Amino acid sequence: MDNKKLSCADCAVTNCNTMDKSYPAFCLTTNMDEELKKEALDTYQEDDNLKVMRAAAQVEHEGYMQWCRVREIIEFAKKMGYKKLGIATCVGLIRETRMLTDILRSHGFEVFGIACKAGTVPKAEMGIDMSCCEVGTNMCNPILQAKMLNKEKTDLNILMGLCVGHDSLFYKYSDALVTTLVAKDRVMGHNPAAALYTSNSYYKGLKKN
Repeated sequence: MDNKKLSCADCAVTNCNTMDKSYPAFCLTTNMDEELKKEALDTYQEDDNLKVMRAAAQVEHEGYMQWCRVREIIEFAKKMGYKKLGIATCVGLIRETRMLTDILRSHGFEVFGIACKAGTVPKAEMGIDMSCCEVGTNMCNPILQAKMLNKEKTDLNILMGLCVGHDSLFYKYSDALVTTLVAKDRVMGHNPAAALYTSNSYYKGLKKN
């Protein structure tokens, strides 16, 4: 076995979620950096962090195994007192975004959405390889999406199917908190976990030999 550092990614026990005190030798709970833990706990006292955590816990409790994620977002936003919601959407999911907008507005929220291709900037202007134009001439613009929603002063932004990497840039530049409703996976019907569940059968090729 190579000399790799084990972490929660290697754990099959997860007793940190129970009252069971038996942990693997590499467990991050029993090998915790207490100073870092205190720093994290102290950070919950900053801004609205504690309010967010409490609202999230309430949503988890009240809707556990009952509410879909759309409902969870609605209830979370209400508990936080949010009024204006932003949507950063892939143009390929504009139909779903319109459905979501209709639902959110029915609950009294103000909604402002921006699609990834807004502004129509050609990929060539950013030095993106021309071969990438085979799936579209214009670039996705997640930083513009974030800045537009920042300008609108949204309270919470909802991510709808931005590409891998583009979503990362949106998270980076959004002033408001971001929650993801749709994680894009065109092959799996936007259910990325399906590839994991079939990684020992249909998608066993995902693992490098």
